[in-house]
Amino acid sequence: MPQPPHVVVVPHPSLGHVNPALQLAQALHRHGVFITFVITEHNHRSAQAAAAGVASSFRLETLPDGLLDDADRGGGGGSAVDRDYALSKATTGERGAAPLRELLARLRDGVPPVTCLLPTALMSFVIDVARELRVPSMVLWVCPAASLLCQMRLRELRERGYLPLKDKSWLTNGYLEKTMIDWIPGVPPISLGDVSHFVRTTDPDDFSLWFNDTEANNLTKAGALILNTFDALDPAGLAALRAEYPRVFTVGPLGLLLRRCLDDVDSPSSTSSSISAAGDTLAGGELMTSMSPWKHDTACLAWLDTQQPGTVVYANFGSLVVLTSDQLAEFAWGLAATGRPFLLVVREDLVVSVSGAGGGGGAASLPPDFLPATAAEGRRCYVATWAPQERVLEHRAVGCFVTHNGGSSTMEALAAGVPVVCWPAFADGYTICKYACEVWGVGLRLDAEVRREQVAELVGTVMESEGVRVCAARWKKEAEKAVRHGGSSWDSLLDMVKALEENVQVLAKASYWPITLELME
Repeated sequence: MPQPPHVVVVPHPSLGHVNPALQLAQALHRHGVFITFVITEHNHRSAQAAAAGVASSFRLETLPDGLLDDADRGGGGGSAVDRDYALSKATTGERGAAPLRELLARLRDGVPPVTCLLPTALMSFVIDVARELRVPSMVLWVCPAASLLCQMRLRELRERGYLPLKDKSWLTNGYLEKTMIDWIPGVPPISLGDVSHFVRTTDPDDFSLWFNDTEANNLTKAGALILNTFDALDPAGLAALRAEYPRVFTVGPLGLLLRRCLDDVDSPSSTSSSISAAGDTLAGGELMTSMSPWKHDTACLAWLDTQQPGTVVYANFGSLVVLTSDQLAEFAWGLAATGRPFLLVVREDLVVSVSGAGGGGGAASLPPDFLPATAAEGRRCYVATWAPQERVLEHRAVGCFVTHNGGSSTMEALAAGVPVVCWPAFADGYTICKYACEVWGVGLRLDAEVRREQVAELVGTVMESEGVRVCAARWKKEAEKAVRHGGSSWDSLLDMVKALEENVQVLAKASYWPITLELME
C-alpha cells in the first residue's frame, strides 16, 4: 500500500490563523492525508487536553514561540494586538526557522516522509525552509481574495506616494476616506482606508506596514495559494490572482467544508486502514476543530433555544481586537436600545485602559448599572467571555451579527446566512467590511467612533431590511453549493489531495530525502 502524503501545517500563532488551518488540516486528514499540526508554546495549553484524543495519523507538535518573557504573551497586561505584534516579530527569520528544521529532522523517523509544508500567511520563513530543503509548499490565506490583493499592494502605495501619511491629522481629515484607489487588479475602486488597517501610519519605517507588505508578497514563493473563500464570492479577485499565480485552491467556507467531509460516507477515512475513524475525535466524542485560551460558554446555546427565530443580536469582536471601556459601554447600551435580545461576548482581555494596559473583560467590565438596568426593563441579554461562534451563528434564533469583520468571522456569517453590522478595527477587516456592505450586500457599517444611537439604528435596519436578508440567504445557498460534491470548494480540496499525492511520487524518487542534519546545515 503506498504511503499517504504527509503535510506539516504551521499556522501563525493567532487564533484567526490557527483555527482555519486546523479545519483545513482535518479536511485533508479525512481524505487520507497524514497531518503534523504544529502549534507554538503560546497555544500549547489550549491543545494539551485535545492531543491525547487525536488519531495517530494526525499528530500535534510544539515549537518554541520565540517570545522572550511572559509579558510578550499577554501576562504583563498588554493588549491582544500588542501580543500579536510580538508574535509576528518572533516568528520571523531564524527565531522560527531553526526550531522548524530540528522538528523536520525528527519527523524523518517513524512517520511517512514529509511531502509538503503548509504555513498560513505571516509565516513565510516556513516557505523559505521548504525551498531550502527542496520540499513542496502550499500556503493558506485565511481571508477572501480581495484582502490578499490589497495587502500585496502596500508596497506600491508607498512607491506612489500615498503612504506614509503626512501627519496625524490625515487620520481624521477625510484623506483615508476620500482617496480612491482604482488600480488594484480584481478589486473595484476602494478608499485608501479600506485597503488595509496598516495604512494608518505616519512612520516610513512602520513595522506592521513593512511586515504585512513583505509577508503578503512572500506568499507567492509557495507552490500554491489556498484561500478560505469560494469561487462565486469573489470571481474578479480570484481571476486576478489566477492570472499571476495559476495554482490557487479555494476551499471555503472551511468550517462548512469540514462538516461536509465528516458527513461524506465516501471519504477515505471511513474505509482506509491508515486513518482511524474512532481516532478522529477527542475522548469526549467531539472533533478538534478549534483551539482557544478561553473556555467556550456552551450555556449560551441553551439560552438561544429559548429565543424566537431571527430575533437575537450576536456581538463578538474576535480574539485580537481590543476596546476601551467607553467603546464597550456604547456597544452595550446600543444593543440594549434595540429592544431585541442579544448575546454579547466580552473576552477576558477585551477591554484596555486609556494608557493601553490591560483592563479585563467579562461582565465585570460592563458599566456597573448596565445589567441591573437591562434586567429591570425586562430586556433579554446574555454575556459570555467566549462562545462557540459557528454554532451560535447557525442557531435559528440569531438574526444579526455585530462583528469586527475578521476573515473567519465574516466567512462564518456568510455560511450561516446571518446579516452583519460591521465595525472594522484591525488587519483585513476594512477590506472585508467594504465587500460585506457594498459588494455582497449583507450588512451596514458603523462609524469608527462608536455611538450607541448608531449601533441601535443599524442593527434595527439590518434586521428589518428584506434586501439584506435576501443577500445573506443567497450567499448561504452559494456557500452550501460550493462545498457539495461537484462544487468549487469540494473539487478544489480533491485537487489539493491529488497534488499532494503527486508530491509523494516525486519525492520518493529523489535522493535528498529523508532530510539530514547535514543538508540543513
